[in-house]
Amino acid sequence: MSDQTGLVMPQTMDRSCWVCFATDEDDRTAEWVRPCRCRGSTKWVHQTCLQRWVDEKQRGNSTARVACPQCNAEYLIVFPKLGPVVYVLDLADRLISKACPFAAAGIMVGSIYWTAVTYGAVTVMQVVGHKEGLDVMERADPLFLLIGLPTIPVMLILGKMIRWEDYVLRLWRKYSNKLQILNSIFPGIGCPVPRIPAEANPLADHVSATRILCGALVFPTIATIVGKLMFSSVNSNLQRTILVQNALMMLTKCISRYTWRF
Repeated sequence: MSDQTGLVMPQTMDRSCWVCFATDEDDRTAEWVRPCRCRGSTKWVHQTCLQRWVDEKQRGNSTARVACPQCNAEYLIVFPKLGPVVYVLDLADRLISKACPFAAAGIMVGSIYWTAVTYGAVTVMQVVGHKEGLDVMERADPLFLLIGLPTIPVMLILGKMIRWEDYVLRLWRKYSNKLQILNSIFPGIGCPVPRIPAEANPLADHVSATRILCGALVFPTIATIVGKLMFSSVNSNLQRTILVQNALMMLTKCISRYTWRF
C-alpha cells in the first residue's frame, strides 16, 4: 500500500494549467500562479496564459473587471509603475480621446458655415454684379457679412421648400376687390383661386429633397445666365435677375396649374 501511495502521490501533485491544459512535464520553465480561491486541479495557471486570457476578456479596456470563471473571484490586476514619459503620453491619449468628438463636430460645423459664407458671397457677386458686389461687401460691416452671407443659401432652400407664392396670391385676390384701381388695371384679378390638391411632403422622398436642395442652390446662377441672354438691353444685373426670377415663378405656376386642370 505504501509503495502504491508513493507511486500515486507524485501524479496527483502535478500542476495543470486550466487555460492551455499543459502540465509541468510539458513546460518546465513556465511560471505558475494561483490567482483565485480555486482548489484542486483548477487552482494553477500559467502566468502568460492568465495574462493572455485577461487581455481577451478586457478587449483593450484595461479598467474592465475580470473574474475567475470557476469561483467568480475578481482578479486584482496590479500594473507596473509608469514613468513620467508614459504617464504624460497616457494623459494626452485620454484628453485626445475625449476631445476628438467635439473637435470633429466643430470642424464639421465650421466647414458648413464657411461654405455657406462663400456661397453667399458668390451669389451676391452673381446677382448684383462682380464689381458692384465687391463694393457692397467692402462697404458693409464685417459682422453683418458674417451673419448675413450664410443666411442666403438658407433662405433659398426655405423659399424652395415653402410655397409662399400661393399665400401671396391668395392675399392678393382676397384684398384686391377693395382697390378699384387694381381691378381696372388688372381685370379678373378678383376671381376665386381654383382649389389645388395638397401635395405630399417632398422631403419624405430623398429624390425630391435632393431636387429641392440642388434647385435652390443653382437658381441664382441660372437666373443670372438667363437674364444675360434674354434681357441684354437692361444694364443692371440685379434687374435682369429679378425679371428672370419673376418669369420663372410665373411659368412654374402656370405649368403646375395647367397640369392639374388637365
